[in-house]
Amino acid sequence: MLALVNTAEAITPRTPDDEAWDAFHSRDKARRSLYLMGVKTTGIYCRPGCPARMPKRENVRFFATAEEARAEGFRACKRCKPDDGRTVHADAIARVCRAIDEAEESPRLEELAAIANLSPFHFHRVFKAETGVTPAAYAAAVKDRRAKQALEGGASVTEAVYDAGYGAASRFYAKSKARFGMAPARWKNRGAGEHIRVAVAPCALGHVLVAVTDKGVCALELGDDPAAMLDWFRERFSAAETVVDDAGLGGTVSAIVELIEHPRTASADLPLDVRGTAFQQQVWDALRRIPPGETWTYGQLAEHLGHPKAARAVGAACGQNRVAVLIPCHRVVGSNGSLTGFAYGVERKRELLKREKG
Repeated sequence: MLALVNTAEAITPRTPDDEAWDAFHSRDKARRSLYLMGVKTTGIYCRPGCPARMPKRENVRFFATAEEARAEGFRACKRCKPDDGRTVHADAIARVCRAIDEAEESPRLEELAAIANLSPFHFHRVFKAETGVTPAAYAAAVKDRRAKQALEGGASVTEAVYDAGYGAASRFYAKSKARFGMAPARWKNRGAGEHIRVAVAPCALGHVLVAVTDKGVCALELGDDPAAMLDWFRERFSAAETVVDDAGLGGTVSAIVELIEHPRTASADLPLDVRGTAFQQQVWDALRRIPPGETWTYGQLAEHLGHPKAARAVGAACGQNRVAVLIPCHRVVGSNGSLTGFAYGVERKRELLKREKG
């Protein structure tokens, strides 16, 4: 049995500004409606997900509303357009999300509905339409984020469990591998105890890096410089036992290269080891059901998932995909058909789609 510890002494409490900075630093578009950041050196204010260069933290201020930012002399960013896309319920849902973020334990549905001044039934529908997930799923994601931050900050697993707001350790461990992709203790220690085999091979798109745990493929990256690709992976999992295994992964890599180069005739039904929130998993599952040769817009994908107003959240989930091609986020395009939103470049996306269409 895990012993309960005094987490107030073990972990430095996070402030609302810490949460806001985390949303901007991770470029989390799913939290776009929650925060505004003013950059003192440029005089502009942005929302999470802005593609502009990330400023130093000492040069930023956070605001609750655009009116507050403008009153202090800041102007709206022309890149992320922070005042666009606001709906009649956006501010109410933003208040609810902040309440969930700041609560020690997840508030009940009725309490959240009261904050939004809506009936519980109507609130549940509005919240899902605005954020792409249910209130319960959002609250679960908040707990997971707190736990990961605590682990990465040096807390023990026990401390992280209770700091995140889990009433019992058993609730945390019940689905921890499904959420983290590996045991939470290994996440904390940058993959410590995890055995990951890696291989890099040439392909029609440059080079492909394939990383595999005992559960399946955990990373698939495209690039031009094999050494730089390996360096990036080793840095992310610096404490894991990473082994370059070109021979042992030969069959897996060959299947992936064949899928890249001849997608109309090849198949690579490989087990995956991917981690993500409930909403991200929904998006990734839907991506795998888009047939080769077809493209969907972010809006169509959101509609397919039953979240027609969550196109931005869908785009953010696509951006968190770490197994390119196997989870084919390249089959999603902009509303006007433009080839946007692919981490490995528009030209690679165009070439993948060209090969799939034949």
